[in-house]
Amino acid sequence: MNAAFLYGLGLVYFYYNAFHWAIKAFQDVLYIDPSFCRAKEIHLRLGLMFKVNTDYRSSLKHFQLALIDCNPCTLSSAEIQFHIAHLHETQRKYHSAKEAYEQLLQTENLPAQVKATVLQQLGWMHHNMDLVGDKATKESYAIQYLQKSLEADPNSGQSWYFLGRCYSSIGKVQDAFISYRQSIDKSEASADTWCSIGVLYQQQNQPMDALQAYICAVQLDHGHAAAWMDLGTLYESCNQPQDAIKCYLNATRSKHCSNTSTLAARIKFLQAQLCNLPQSSLQNKTKLLPSIEEAWSLPIPAELTSRQGAMNTAQQAYKPHDPNTEPVLNHSQTPILQQPLSLHMITPSQVEGLSCPAKKTRTSSQTKNVSDNWNSGQSVSHHPELQQLYSLCLTPQKLQGLHKSQSSCLSGTTEEQLLFSTGCAQYHQATSTGFKKQNEHLTLCSNSGPQKVADSHLPSHIATSNGQQGIIFTKESKPSKHRSLVPETSRHTGDTSNGSADVNGLSNHVHHTIADVVSGPNHGVSPNLLISDNPQLSALLIGKASDSMGTGTCDKVNNIRPTVHTKTDNSVVSLPSSAISTATSSPKSTEQTSTNSVTSLNSSHSGLHTVNGEGLENSQSSTKIDLPLVSHRSACQIIPSMSVSICPSSAEVLKACRNLGKNGLFNSCISLDKCPPPRPPTSPYPPLPKDKLNPPTPSIYLENKRDAFFPPLHQFCTNPKNPVTVIRGLAGALKLDLGLFSTKTLVEANNEHMVEVRTQLLQPSDENWDPTGTKKIWRCESNRSHTTIAKYAQYQASSFQESLREENEKRTQHKDHSDNESTTSENSGRRKKGPFKTIKFGTNIDLSDNKKWKLQLHELTKLPAFVRVVSAGNLLSHVGHTILGMNTVQLYMKVPGSRTPGHQENNNFCSVNINIGPGDCEWFVVPEDYWGVLNDFCEKNNLNFLMSSWWPNLEDLYEANVPVYRFIQRPGDLVWINAGTVHWVQAVGWCNNIAWNVGPLTACQYKLAVERYEWNKFQSVKSLVPMVHLSWNMARNIKVSDPKLFEMIKYCLLKILKQCQTLREALIAAGKDVIWHGRTNDEPAHYCSICEVEVFNLLFVTIESNTQKTYIVHCQDCARKTSRSLENFVVLEQYKMEDLIQVYDQFKLGSDRYALSLSSSS
Repeated sequence: MNAAFLYGLGLVYFYYNAFHWAIKAFQDVLYIDPSFCRAKEIHLRLGLMFKVNTDYRSSLKHFQLALIDCNPCTLSSAEIQFHIAHLHETQRKYHSAKEAYEQLLQTENLPAQVKATVLQQLGWMHHNMDLVGDKATKESYAIQYLQKSLEADPNSGQSWYFLGRCYSSIGKVQDAFISYRQSIDKSEASADTWCSIGVLYQQQNQPMDALQAYICAVQLDHGHAAAWMDLGTLYESCNQPQDAIKCYLNATRSKHCSNTSTLAARIKFLQAQLCNLPQSSLQNKTKLLPSIEEAWSLPIPAELTSRQGAMNTAQQAYKPHDPNTEPVLNHSQTPILQQPLSLHMITPSQVEGLSCPAKKTRTSSQTKNVSDNWNSGQSVSHHPELQQLYSLCLTPQKLQGLHKSQSSCLSGTTEEQLLFSTGCAQYHQATSTGFKKQNEHLTLCSNSGPQKVADSHLPSHIATSNGQQGIIFTKESKPSKHRSLVPETSRHTGDTSNGSADVNGLSNHVHHTIADVVSGPNHGVSPNLLISDNPQLSALLIGKASDSMGTGTCDKVNNIRPTVHTKTDNSVVSLPSSAISTATSSPKSTEQTSTNSVTSLNSSHSGLHTVNGEGLENSQSSTKIDLPLVSHRSACQIIPSMSVSICPSSAEVLKACRNLGKNGLFNSCISLDKCPPPRPPTSPYPPLPKDKLNPPTPSIYLENKRDAFFPPLHQFCTNPKNPVTVIRGLAGALKLDLGLFSTKTLVEANNEHMVEVRTQLLQPSDENWDPTGTKKIWRCESNRSHTTIAKYAQYQASSFQESLREENEKRTQHKDHSDNESTTSENSGRRKKGPFKTIKFGTNIDLSDNKKWKLQLHELTKLPAFVRVVSAGNLLSHVGHTILGMNTVQLYMKVPGSRTPGHQENNNFCSVNINIGPGDCEWFVVPEDYWGVLNDFCEKNNLNFLMSSWWPNLEDLYEANVPVYRFIQRPGDLVWINAGTVHWVQAVGWCNNIAWNVGPLTACQYKLAVERYEWNKFQSVKSLVPMVHLSWNMARNIKVSDPKLFEMIKYCLLKILKQCQTLREALIAAGKDVIWHGRTNDEPAHYCSICEVEVFNLLFVTIESNTQKTYIVHCQDCARKTSRSLENFVVLEQYKMEDLIQVYDQFKLGSDRYALSLSSSS
């Protein structure tokens, strides 16, 4: 794979808003070459896309990675800092956002546009959030901030709009009108603004003017649900229920409307009223306002008419007609003015809890003839939506931008400025946040209609408040006074988020370079690249036996040569299909052409599924820097796999490394050099028949201690064909005292011990509904807090008592209504869909302290060795330090409905779970082969498979032919989750559970752990198990007799040894001292403090932290991004090369083919 090609591909996907594919392409680049010369630009764009996708954790990580990089990119550091601050605001972390914004204002030489936008955000936050004092104080601060923002940028229509909202909230009507007028003059006509003007008129008892303003809003945006609702309320106040019904119907048809059930009830009520009125009274009644049909044809302001006409003409040809969003003007729902709307909205439930910038903060208007329940202080619930555009329409502007190429886009060193085009247009779309008050129901929504394109440049959006989209800034020599960090289109208020963008959507803000694809001849092979006395070792270390020396892709991106991808079916060894990489080095790329078959070290006969596919060309990029170690060239020609040996001596490895180092070879891949970036597995083929999708759960019933220690039990549990095993009656057979883990005993032992609490909604175990109970979803959110064991025990007991009371009440009601079965059935169905009761789940209670929990931990030593927390045959016992919840025990305290969302265990290790009781738990299990299918479902539902909370929809899994094991775990039952198995659990009753992870010494476990290690790195997620560190400890402590497991471990050791030697020599050659530091007993493995990849042996530590003995570790890539020549870093060495060499040479295959025994060193 070629990093430069993938980077260009990612830019194209990004330009056309195909974020799903753009993210994958950019992740491929970072996996292939973490030091890619445009890595900062990639991190920036990934941050923007994850922000739009509401994956805020990933977004923040990539923004931070972009911020620490000293290389140039499209946005300035101040602009990136703004995005980070805005992420806090979007997640309702308002105080953190306020601090970040205020800190940004202290920056020297802050660009005027950044300053104006920051002040705008602060003003809007003060208007909507309780950041300071009472309402008068809030509004005073808000107005001050907005006025300062307008001083920095007087042409910001959005700031004028916000200022008008503030004036309106404190009753300064005239000032509000003036501000709204300025907003319309300074920026494109906004449905939000017209809706706000309508509210003001309505509050001033000027219904005709209010009608005209609302009509302007809905003509600008047919899907402006709030404007339709406000218009319906206006018609009701004027006693015109027929027109009100039509407006409410239009509101319910909007994609932005999240309170359709409330509106439906209101429509039903009005229709009932109409049915009870005589026809003559309806015909003879004088109307205070024109009907909706007549109002639609009323004259509107001239400038609005001209702008709207121009926009419709320019864009109507590119957006399809959507009948679900057309206004309804009569009961036959005849569409009019078929103005196209934006595509692909994310449902409100997916961004529930986000702040909405234009949520109403005004007083409800006075209405007449409205039922009590409509006026009784209830507010119409409006949940914000995030608009996510994947519009692929080829507009003339896009085609024009696509063909604007530059001849030397990325040539030069990393010190050179990016030759990106700089004048991107803004769709002025705002990003502030806000709440609506509980006693309000008039709502301002933003315009989802088309927006004006400025300066004929291509627009670029950013995610803004509530996951809204905003603008990506461009580096301009003369910043436009209209340029906005947060674009200034209209804001959605009430039930909607920021306005929809134009079909141009989230565009690439650089001109696309059409690289010249040149199929050049193979370059000559450097004689030093091959080691004449051991060509097999050379092939193993290089990954290919001879080299087509390619030019670094960062030096010449537009000179890309095609690669030939071949594969072979046989191999001499079985290895993980994805490679372990450490942070001590980074791969660089070349363009290469292969002539022979790829050497595959992953045996096709191993019976183990691959994640990465089969060996493909891995072409990576290089960049000119101070240290020679990163000037990478790799070989291309491949020798037959059968001739490769993984058992060279350490002397041969080091000799090969010295020769390779002279030629600049450097690669961080531990396993296959040619292995492409990891990919989730596709669904197994052929698909299972429908009658096989609910398989019986493998279960073992124990009667006595002998059964528990019977060797076939271990073999049965670890068999990859059994994704889960339930060992029934284990506690009774071993006479375990489960009472030691009861709530009463826990309180007596350590009542002040910390408990993490998850607040969840009580739902049926086989369903997951959005909070409104209107539809099934995958997202399974819960709020985190903390308490103590004593306090949670009180909650657990009170929950039980409350349940008993409710049960008694139900029995009484059942006796009173026993003759009405239909009513009971109806109520039962209604309970399934809400409103849902809130429950609290006590989770992740750490029982690792042997002093506090001595009795409890000692009791667990009665278990068979293969399920013990600590045992010689447990890989996690060889990590050498504590990994909380994995090689230590964790406790879970539950009430009915407590959920552990869907997941695989960390690094795909096996897990053990024992139900303490007294209640049961219900488990759902999917085999490891199908995790790729669940990953796809998560992506479709805008969720991160690894980091988000999700609860699968069983109907979706059934349609996708995914088998699901479903069973009940009773008190005393042990559930064994095999390596890689996906599972989710819900408590049926009140119970406690204990759980931990184990790692059987099998090739399957090690392979899956390595694959997840690489997938985590690909996804920028920290691996809790340091697989490199673990592999060396296994080599020290364990004599391996399984050939497959031995070969995988040995190969990883070889690659790590190569990396350490090559990096060490390159640092010394560059004049960088390597300082001996050593390791202490039980010292944890180290991770980069920036990107969180594992760092082995050579630690890059800042001079300051080294002096202070805090040792803030960086990987080589992050260290070089911060300081190109590493002048601010010292390099600490933890292992002598002699020690690593000795471990490598002494790690040999044991004699017994099947058994695994411990060496004397264990």
